[in-house]
Amino acid sequence: MKLSCVVITLNEEANIDRCLASLGDLVHEIVLVDSGSTDGTREIADRFGARWFHQDWLGYVGQRNLALSLAKFDWVLVLDADEELSPTLREEIRETLNGPIPPGVTGFSMPRCVLYEGRWIRHGDWYPDRLTRLFQRRKGRYAGAKVHERLEVDGAVVPLRGDLHHYSFRDEADHVDRGRQYARLWAESRWEAGRRCGPLAPWTHAAFRWVRSYLLRGGFLDGRQGWKIARIAAWEVWLKYSILLGMGQKKDSR
Repeated sequence: MKLSCVVITLNEEANIDRCLASLGDLVHEIVLVDSGSTDGTREIADRFGARWFHQDWLGYVGQRNLALSLAKFDWVLVLDADEELSPTLREEIRETLNGPIPPGVTGFSMPRCVLYEGRWIRHGDWYPDRLTRLFQRRKGRYAGAKVHERLEVDGAVVPLRGDLHHYSFRDEADHVDRGRQYARLWAESRWEAGRRCGPLAPWTHAAFRWVRSYLLRGGFLDGRQGWKIARIAAWEVWLKYSILLGMGQKKDSR
């Protein structure tokens, strides 16, 4: 069964070689939709024979759906540039698509494992972080707000076992900076959807996130990295509700 891989990019020179190399000979085409890279992303993609398309940024939902529409084959594998298939997952996908797929099954999910400060994180909120990334193109479509888009699949989704590797943050500063960006986008999206919150919300939601990540889901088992992840996650939750609260207070003061 032929398989398309779709990737969206912007200045991913540091990641894209690792991502595409992990595909091996698994896929029959690579579709890359770029929103304006000025580094060596295209030159690297060309070495892998990727079909290159430029599209000014449409948001995560619009950009991903465009990439899906450009794929030639019925089954697609969606990757981010900072991800790679583990060898186990690559062979599992190969075996899955070469064998009989049960009736009604239109997608497969996989656990995503993050490398953070030299350690693979296998507890807390970050693992298994199961995502549907292999599916029938005509049965799947992305939806959602400005950040944390979701894939909606029409049909049954079956779990795979192999890990999708994720190289998400360069360092703590990058982690914090992206948390700040996501918090702002989250608050803007919720505000536009009519969401409001009270003055205690930043504190109660942040406390719950820390307890869930570090204690209930075993983040402490990931050592100092687990502590740092839980701490930054709680801060990001506090920030996004604080921004949302501030939007309401600003409106009320007019």
